[in-house]
Amino acid sequence: MTGQQDISEATGPDALPGQPHPIEACTWHGGSGPWPEVSTAQLRRLLAAGSTLVLDARSPLEWAISHLPGARNVGPKPGVPMGEYVGDVREIARLTQGNPSVPLLIYCNGPHCRKTYRLAAELRDAGFTDVRCYHLGAPVWRALGGLMVVEKEGAAYILRNDRTACWVDASRAGCAFPFPNLPGVVRLPQGSVSDAKNDGRLPMEDHNTRVVVFGSTVSEARTVAQELGSHAFHNVTYFNGTARLLAQTLQAADPGNGLHRMQGRCGHPAGHTSSLRVKGKGEA
Repeated sequence: MTGQQDISEATGPDALPGQPHPIEACTWHGGSGPWPEVSTAQLRRLLAAGSTLVLDARSPLEWAISHLPGARNVGPKPGVPMGEYVGDVREIARLTQGNPSVPLLIYCNGPHCRKTYRLAAELRDAGFTDVRCYHLGAPVWRALGGLMVVEKEGAAYILRNDRTACWVDASRAGCAFPFPNLPGVVRLPQGSVSDAKNDGRLPMEDHNTRVVVFGSTVSEARTVAQELGSHAFHNVTYFNGTARLLAQTLQAADPGNGLHRMQGRCGHPAGHTSSLRVKGKGEA
């Protein structure tokens, strides 16, 4: 078309066998900047090795709603307004037991979120000597299939504030623990995502729908969350605990058991919804 670049062939190189895709080797500043920057591929290796303290530079609630596996979080620096939020370096010093040479990796909400920059500067001024940044942040991590974790406080927040959320029961044999009667809960054990895309269990017309996966074990939830991510659902988290703990958390968040008033958007035709509920007073 006149005046427009033809991008039909501009797809970039494919990954070599056994190697990450070239996009996973990208960084925001090309690796240069005030602090060393890591790529997504490097971040994956750091998480797998477990030798680096990964810090989520966002607020505690945002961390609880979704964070990288293994990432830690601290409270805000006192006296700083929310628009200039930065974590409290004194809390990080406690995490590292006062050792300024502990390897640290920081991330936040991506290139246009300045929380990583601000925390890195605070850490430098406090004498920390091994600070690296993942400036692409949580959005790019998600987009490239990275897993995210939700904690108890985050699950309670989602229950109260996101009526469109899809809650996925990933347990292999059906969850045997009491669970609130929450519309939007679907049974999705490992290996069933492809079928669920066609039978109405998954929100195929809105892949940005928040999906929270839980199971009898964290491993079950993580496996199905990974499977969902590989099918282009990019707003997926898995619960950092058992289904029993999630049930207790949601019941405490809604003590009046008014969950039946909520209208979930996630499809769940007959035979696919979870029948789990909290036992009433006096029930065995």
